[in-house]
Amino acid sequence: MKEDLIIAIDGFSSTGKSSMSKIIAKNLNYTHIDSGAMYRAVTLYAFQHHYIVDKKIDVDGLVEHINDIKIEFVQDPTSQKNITYLNGENVEQEIRTMKISKMVSPISEIPAVRDYCVALQQKMGENGRIVMDGRDIGTTVFPDADIKIFVTASPEIRAKRRFLEYQQQGKDISMDEVLKNVKERDYIDSHREYSPLRKADDAIEVDNSELNLEETVNKVMEIILSRK
Repeated sequence: MKEDLIIAIDGFSSTGKSSMSKIIAKNLNYTHIDSGAMYRAVTLYAFQHHYIVDKKIDVDGLVEHINDIKIEFVQDPTSQKNITYLNGENVEQEIRTMKISKMVSPISEIPAVRDYCVALQQKMGENGRIVMDGRDIGTTVFPDADIKIFVTASPEIRAKRRFLEYQQQGKDISMDEVLKNVKERDYIDSHREYSPLRKADDAIEVDNSELNLEETVNKVMEIILSRK
């Protein structure tokens, strides 16, 4: 029985992929890699260096300096969670803002950005024993992953979940704005020419519209343990 599995968890935004993947990785004593955090970090870098101005992206400028971007995940000894570092700086909170959410999909469309992040993801997972979540893990990053899960839920339910998160964080954002962002990201992610979001032919779909986080984790764990 193979133990050094690569587990790919793909799906739409706000399906709870990362939260679920972190718990599953902990249950299996595997490493969790949040690929979406990488694209968010690149988006933050683009803002910091003025490659995004008034929602317009200076693609040439960003691509020219793509190799200046260094992304690392450092495990917090207290929470045991991976913290995203951009060029040596803890940016975990900064990359989770609506400002970043609004521009991360257009940034992710850029082929050079995807090439950079995919290469980094493949390097991190080359020894297996990982749970990696994202949009194209089972189709592009690890097409031969041992187990592939595709998570989905209705846009309205996903928007409500994200809206409640923002409320808990004290952020003043309307439900309509969150739903609009969710739908825009769905469209961009699914229709981009380069490595679009899609369910791999051999992925198992999990619709968690009616499932909470614990129930989703349990369902996915059952799938994993039945395949090991």
